[in-house]
Amino acid sequence: MDEDPLRFELRLRDGTPVVVRPLCAEDRPTVAEAYRRLSPESRYARFWSPTGEMIGDAMLDRLVRQDPATHVSWAVLDLSRPFTGLGGASWWRDPPGGDEVEMSAIVLDSDHGRGIGTLLLAVLWLTAFQAGAREMVGYVLPDNRKASRWLRDCGGTGTWDGYKLIYRWKLADLDLLPETPAAADLAAWLAELAPRLLHD
Repeated sequence: MDEDPLRFELRLRDGTPVVVRPLCAEDRPTVAEAYRRLSPESRYARFWSPTGEMIGDAMLDRLVRQDPATHVSWAVLDLSRPFTGLGGASWWRDPPGGDEVEMSAIVLDSDHGRGIGTLLLAVLWLTAFQAGAREMVGYVLPDNRKASRWLRDCGGTGTWDGYKLIYRWKLADLDLLPETPAAADLAAWLAELAPRLLHD
């Protein structure tokens, strides 16, 4: 059987072996359980409104339905755990073929600080660039200081529109990454994954 070119076996910076791959329709139960395991604060930070423990079918469909031109979703999995999900991330592009994609990411509360979000950011960066986007943007509520600091440390240029913080990356210019540990991790993942995700 041919190896899936979009399934990567990697190691987190703490040495944990993980699998990184796109979500698919069969992942619906895993995504629903990951959502249930999030704290109310994490759900609010991701969806910007109070939500219960159950994710709706429409959102599940939206997350697992892939379209390389307009939307991709990836997951980081630890296959040694009873529940394998560690985190996931997506980018969305409207209109199709536009220069900008909007990114979002979530990591289970118990797995914060392990570099999972930075790994996912690198995957989004490369897949968006491969799809023809030239800029990536992420939105954060102002009280989410932890996410704001991480996006800034990963090189996002922040602005404020009176309601939310807006972080942008120029996908073709790695020279803009700051000298921070998070940006160094991001650059390392970009260098490792670029040969696998970028092609003519």
